[in-house]
Amino acid sequence: MSTCTAPSPTLSPAEVARFRRDGYLLPARPVLPSDDFADLAACFERLLADWVARGGRPEHMDVPHFHHPELFRWLLHPAMLDLVEPLIGPDIALFSSHFVCKPAGDGRRVPWHEDSAYWRGQWDPMEVVTVWLAIDPSDLGNSCMHVIPGSHGDGYSQYDQVQGEQVVFASEIRAGSFDATAAVPCILAPNHCSLHHAKLIHGSAANASARRRCGYTMRYASAAHRFDHTANSEGRFQIYLARGQDRAGNRYGQPGTVNRAWVDHFGVHQPRGH
Repeated sequence: MSTCTAPSPTLSPAEVARFRRDGYLLPARPVLPSDDFADLAACFERLLADWVARGGRPEHMDVPHFHHPELFRWLLHPAMLDLVEPLIGPDIALFSSHFVCKPAGDGRRVPWHEDSAYWRGQWDPMEVVTVWLAIDPSDLGNSCMHVIPGSHGDGYSQYDQVQGEQVVFASEIRAGSFDATAAVPCILAPNHCSLHHAKLIHGSAANASARRRCGYTMRYASAAHRFDHTANSEGRFQIYLARGQDRAGNRYGQPGTVNRAWVDHFGVHQPRGH
């Protein structure tokens, strides 16, 4: 158990209003107690070393909690759930998680996209909130995420294939369909986070710097909303009841256990997700 404390991450009414208006928020305070964050950072380093040894790109450490149930310690941490509850209510489902790690020197670009475009048909309504928790410093020098404020009204833009470039996703929102000059950088210290709506347009440049840039994305939705289990990997994908009660008739996995249906089917060659 944690013996250290951090400022409460619960959002103020003004912060909630800003998130509703802009589709993102940068709470300027630590999220996890310091010892819990140190343990997460150490856990990530172990998982990254194993992932790379198996031939994986650092940017593609998707749904690691399916393989490594120790991650539920942080995914279901009260500090995380307190952070998203003002945005999605007291009944909370853990949707997904992803270590997005851009190595120094050749970290790949994340094209402009909306998360909702990759999750079409999975949630009704599409009201997923992502906590992007910085493991490393994330700034302009090592290609932090940029967001387009107020762009979360649609969520299903037109996309074109990316040509002649190594990127994290093979498609990108059509050039000229939004104002890229309005982009705002999400500059974060370790253990600080950004929050963003599933429909918000965001992306990040390639990391050519001498510094790594890693964040852990933790994604949550209201347990009052319906999840379509048939829309992702033939029902092998699991969500988890994180807090409160199910109010939509969803089916949930057991937190703290390996997702055997996923791991036994895909092994280390799992499909790329987001």
